[in-house]
Amino acid sequence: MSHLIAPLFEPLQIGSLHVKNRIVMAPMTRNFCPDGVPGDNVAAYYRRRAEGETGLIITEGVGIDHPSALGEAGIGESDLPHLYGEAALAGWRRVVEQVQGAGGKIFPQLWHQGVMRLQGTGPNPNAPSSRPSGVWGPAGGLTSSPDDYVTAQSVPTVPMTDSQIADVIAAYARSAGHAKALGFDGIAIHGAHGYLIDTFLWEVTNRRTDRWGGDRGARSRFAVEVVKAIRAAVGPQMPILFRFSQWKQQDFKARLAMTPVELQEILLPIAEAGVDVFDASVRYFDRAEFPEVGGVDAGLNLAGWAKKLTGRMTMTVGGVGLNNGMYDSRKQGKAQASDNFELLMKRFGRGEFDLVGVGRSLLQDPKWAYKARVGQAFEPFSNESLSVLT
Repeated sequence: MSHLIAPLFEPLQIGSLHVKNRIVMAPMTRNFCPDGVPGDNVAAYYRRRAEGETGLIITEGVGIDHPSALGEAGIGESDLPHLYGEAALAGWRRVVEQVQGAGGKIFPQLWHQGVMRLQGTGPNPNAPSSRPSGVWGPAGGLTSSPDDYVTAQSVPTVPMTDSQIADVIAAYARSAGHAKALGFDGIAIHGAHGYLIDTFLWEVTNRRTDRWGGDRGARSRFAVEVVKAIRAAVGPQMPILFRFSQWKQQDFKARLAMTPVELQEILLPIAEAGVDVFDASVRYFDRAEFPEVGGVDAGLNLAGWAKKLTGRMTMTVGGVGLNNGMYDSRKQGKAQASDNFELLMKRFGRGEFDLVGVGRSLLQDPKWAYKARVGQAFEPFSNESLSVLT
């Protein structure tokens, strides 16, 4: 093993959970679950990553038990999994057994698409999509979503009512309870990328004047209540990971916070509600989040700031092992393997984050973590891996 990356193979204790190394499979939508049910092929897909020495696996986004949780969201999603119903729960039980049988740990990523869901799609096409203020996003934002989708989504709708908000929070708790009963090792919450939780955090899409809107702390209330409900459902010991982002699919240039103080106002209430780990989603891990900040904090990335401001563990992600970001590789059709470990380990060594999320590299090569440990060459990424379960 390279001395440089040896620290990534040290174990970590997250609450009651022991993780054998710091490499995490980041959540990636796959579309291989007809009727929302993961089959044996999905179980084998995740098992191979555990066999390949990935320390922790976070599943693709899994729809919570709410009618408008899933649908098409700009890129034609169809066979998305959910975490309710006898068949789906049985499928996820097989996934958990396969991963844990191979020595791995696994969290489901609980997901509600919110404003991104196209009305009239998904398992419950008649259910209205859930929007905090009826707004999809800003006009003219930098997005990769198709023009016809953006045009359709830009039509304002009715804001969520208090009772609808309560229903969604209860749905998160129900699905988290299902996950615990199935034997999952923890819970991951998708609070990023312009989906439902994120649109409560974002002032562009949360224009409410009641208790669910207002300043940054008030806009965090929905996320806080979701975390509290999940914590109540799974108990005090089960780890909870929360993914957040500055950028949104509606606008890649969007920002929740312009300064560290603003970021703390958003994240600290969520941390105190019961989060153990923040998953800071960026497109490139090696970029300073607030470049204007100097001193000992100069150059911290988003995960580094989340850790400093909340005191919680964090995970970094964004181009680890590759030479470009997700949307760039999608456009170019590929990404070359990159030994960017020196940049990664410089940040890891100064304590910016505790876990390293690996996405497309693990999508292409289930043995990526093993190859990193023994020093074998990595495979390049190709868009072809998006359409198959390797």
